[in-house]
This record gives sequence, structure tokens and C-alpha cells, in this order.
Amino acid sequence: MDVLRRNNVVVTGTGPTLLLAHGFGCDQNLWSRVVPDLAERCRVVLFDHTGCGRSDTSAWSPERYSGLDGYADDVLAICRELDLRDVILVGHSVSAMIAVLAANAEPDRFAGLVLLTPSPRYVDDVDYRGGFSREDIDELLTALESNYLGWSAAMAPVIVDNPDRPELADELKNSFCQTDPAIARVFARATFLADNRADLAKVTVPTLVIQCAVDAIAPPEVGRFTHEQIPGSRLVTLDAIGHCPQLSAPEITAQAILEFVDSR
Repeated sequence: MDVLRRNNVVVTGTGPTLLLAHGFGCDQNLWSRVVPDLAERCRVVLFDHTGCGRSDTSAWSPERYSGLDGYADDVLAICRELDLRDVILVGHSVSAMIAVLAANAEPDRFAGLVLLTPSPRYVDDVDYRGGFSREDIDELLTALESNYLGWSAAMAPVIVDNPDRPELADELKNSFCQTDPAIARVFARATFLADNRADLAKVTVPTLVIQCAVDAIAPPEVGRFTHEQIPGSRLVTLDAIGHCPQLSAPEITAQAILEFVDSR
């Protein structure tokens, strides 16, 4: 398998290496607003998760990608293929936990992690607030599985949460709608039913947690929990609303990432 073709890997810029991992239902285009600033000072490696965007969907299988480990293995395969060392892995949303799994598996390969609007568990638990009850998640998954296009149209504005800028929600919705519904159903269950809380304490590489001041998908309590569980991590709260600051607040998102790069 040609890993670079499988995951539609694109490389731009020069300098310290940033590997950008997109979230559920998206592809590498969701980074388009931050890449110009990042590529001025860094080598930026973009890719599509298997089954998403312009990846080779024939390489996708429900067995391999029913959990997040399969995606983490793909990230490591890209690193090996490009011989990436001292790379800073930036993971958005569910890819924040994919990044954690990858870094825990091969910590010597990574100079740092940037976890953008992460959530180690979306479902509330005893003494833990993930933002959703199990009933909420079951309803979300039922709606997604019964009418994926309708779910995409309804959820994109909630996720972006910038009603005065409807073009941003449209961009996210269009990204969702390009994903095969059968693949989206499996990825959604892997995303929203995951529990990676125990993996956070195992992180040994320098880590930046970036959250938004208002986020309906990963509320501030989740960002603080993630920060508190990862030894020595830093927490930055952006003056931004929504779950996708690389769309809604690209300048300050890129600035936070570059400040972390400079601190390494």
C-alpha cells in the first residue's frame, strides 16, 4: 500500500515539521485558513484520514477503523514513510485523541502535541463532564445513521456556532456531505463512544491544549480536564466561539500553534 497516496499526503513550506490531523467528517481542506501562516515558518504535512476526503477509500474497512487505534496507526505510517522526526502533531477534535495514541505508541518520534478542541470522552461520567449524556449521544448516532445528510445540515451550524457567518457552517456541512455515509457511521461511533481519559496521563511529550471560550462540543471543563491529566501540558483558551477555530478564528489559532513551535 502506498501510504502517501492512501492518505492523500500533501507537503508545503519549510522549517520545523507540523503534521495536521483533521477531525470527524472533514478532510485536510479544513486547515486551509491556517496553512498559509503556518507554512511561512514551518514544513506543513497535510493528509486525509482513510475513508475521508481524497483518501483511497478502498483501503478503509470497518474492522480496522471501528476504533481510533487504526487511525493512529495510519499517522505513524505516514511518519515512517516520510521519515518524520521531531514532528509536532496537531490534532483537531477526535484527532487530538488519535494524536495522543500515536505519541504514546512512538514518543521518540514527536517533538510535541497540539490538541485543538480535544475531548477524551464525550459522554458524562461520575465526576466527569464530557458535555453529553449517553442518551444525547445515542440520539445523535441514531439521527446520523438514519439520515446522514440531514444530520450534517443540522449539526454543522451547531459545531461551528457562528450564526453571523453562515458560510463557515456551509463549508463544514459540505465537508461532511462528501464523506460516504457508511464510513461516517463507523467513524462517528469510534469518535463519540471513545474513552481515552486513561491515555492522557501516559503522554510524555510537550503538549499544548487549545480550547475555545465557548464550545458546544467540547466545553471548557473538558479542555481543563485534558490539560490537568497530561503532565506538564499548557492550556490556551482562544477568544473564539465554536468547535472549529481553524475556520472561525484562523489567525489566533495559527498564532497559538506557532508560539508553541517557537517554545520547543
